[in-house]
Amino acid sequence: MRPIWTGAIGFGLVNIPVKMYSATQASELDLDMLDKKDHSNIRFKRVNEKTGKEVTWENIVKGYMHNDKYVVLTQKDFESAAAEKTKTIHISDFVAEKEIDSLYYETPYYLEPEKTGVRAYALLREALVKTGKAGIATFVMRSKESLAVLRVNENVIVLNRLRFHQEIRDTSGLKLPSKTSVKTAELKMAISLISQRSGEFDIARYKDTYTAQLMKLIKAKAKGKTTKEPKLKVVHSKAKDLMEQLKESLATKHKKAS
Repeated sequence: MRPIWTGAIGFGLVNIPVKMYSATQASELDLDMLDKKDHSNIRFKRVNEKTGKEVTWENIVKGYMHNDKYVVLTQKDFESAAAEKTKTIHISDFVAEKEIDSLYYETPYYLEPEKTGVRAYALLREALVKTGKAGIATFVMRSKESLAVLRVNENVIVLNRLRFHQEIRDTSGLKLPSKTSVKTAELKMAISLISQRSGEFDIARYKDTYTAQLMKLIKAKAKGKTTKEPKLKVVHSKAKDLMEQLKESLATKHKKAS
């Protein structure tokens, strides 16, 4: 793996030099866009809107429109805006991880210590485990300040980017049913259904079956086989009454994900 960011964790007065790695990888197929006529690849170009000529990456800069004129910013400008933040994952608070709503979670990254930070990394990791806490931190990556949570997963400190509170939309505009619309008997039956299908969470049981099926279809088409027109089969319960549907669900054998 190649690091996508290098810097340090700021833990009080302790600095822990670390490298950051992406913790995830795509599972979907990498499909190319083609011209329908001759299957030629479609390419996107960065074009100057005035000249119509293509512009290479090394000649592209970032700018902000201010008083009808662009102010061009360099990498040094971004770093000068907050020099310390661009190289430090600054932990400001420690909280119980369960207090963080999953709505706020974004991308996960692995943090690996540099040689000079091994002991301090191990210390922070064990302290987080012993206290059951997670560190709330801010850092800058790709010219954007992010909020993050640092937590321990097995033997590695994981940094999860978090959404800021103002990025979460308010729900007041949604038309939602009230609690009074739920009948006691139906609620008990729904709880029984949940209990019947409850168990320990194991992420390894859940597979990306769509990608596997798509790959199977691609191989079949490569051999000249034709694909059938898909027909969506919607399975309706025989009973229209909600209570009867719940009873029917409880009587039906549940197939677990595999």
